[in-house]
Amino acid sequence: MKNRLLAAAAAVFLCACATSVKRVGTDTTIDLSGRWNDADSRMAAEELISDCLARSWILQASAATGSKPTVIVGTVRNLSSEHLNTTVLVEDLQRALINSGRVTFVASRAERGELREERLEQAVNSSEETRKEHGREIGADFMLSGSVNTIEDREGGRSVVLYQVDMKLLDLESNQIVWSGQKKIKKAVKRSRATW
Repeated sequence: MKNRLLAAAAAVFLCACATSVKRVGTDTTIDLSGRWNDADSRMAAEELISDCLARSWILQASAATGSKPTVIVGTVRNLSSEHLNTTVLVEDLQRALINSGRVTFVASRAERGELREERLEQAVNSSEETRKEHGREIGADFMLSGSVNTIEDREGGRSVVLYQVDMKLLDLESNQIVWSGQKKIKKAVKRSRATW
């Protein structure tokens, strides 16, 4: 009898400790910790790029050149109080810009280096008909850069965190700031004292 009770208790304990996984849509907002997450990155990028493309700089740039302006995303700095993967935000910003169809986009510094290495390889190893030439790159007209900051207010097991994403679009020739945007996300978090 004692063994059966121990076995039953062990079974209940093991079931309680089992991992449970449920697949959800990638556009579903799930906030477990109250920290910056994929939904925040996506929301910030979409709203910032929507605002950016609604401003006069794009019409002026298109009128001046007769074509779509060419943009590159530069550095997005994490100045927040937590570890943020700014690469996700940069990719979200880039995707929103490209998918708008209103600008052309050029590769990042790291991607350009890899492409240049590939062209060097092609110069030696590819047929003359298929190799790509050096010096045919398109230069960017504008660079998008910015930062993510946080302000946190904490008392006991409660906190309020403000995430502020500041972005600027800079004219590469003149260094003028042609657009400046900001997205704020505020979260109220309540935790048990054991988790602080």
